[in-house]
Amino acid sequence: MVLALAAWAAGAGVALGHSGLQRAEPQAESKLKRPPGEVKLYFSERLEQGYSTVRVNDARGAQVDRQDAHLDPANPRLLWVTLQPLQRGAYTVIWRVLSVDSHVTEGRFTFLVE
Repeated sequence: MVLALAAWAAGAGVALGHSGLQRAEPQAESKLKRPPGEVKLYFSERLEQGYSTVRVNDARGAQVDRQDAHLDPANPRLLWVTLQPLQRGAYTVIWRVLSVDSHVTEGRFTFLVE
């Protein structure tokens, strides 16, 4: 059980004691019937705008987001980016954030559009 929890935390890009990814829309490793129009990442601590990024790549490694990643003005724990129209396939979300406590965390996950 302990090993499973540690593996999950490593896979989600969580650094214990620092800003960690709490949830994502779409969810990590999800299979979607319809392509999303955006990716939203919710973190455990407030983030620094100028040093927090997210990008979405297709299976070939091409960037498919609109390069407009930003923090939500009403919620500095929410980082999001809009997407170009997606086709069927696998996509990877890659994020790197700086929390207001000055710690950097990063991670990645995939989702599939069926």
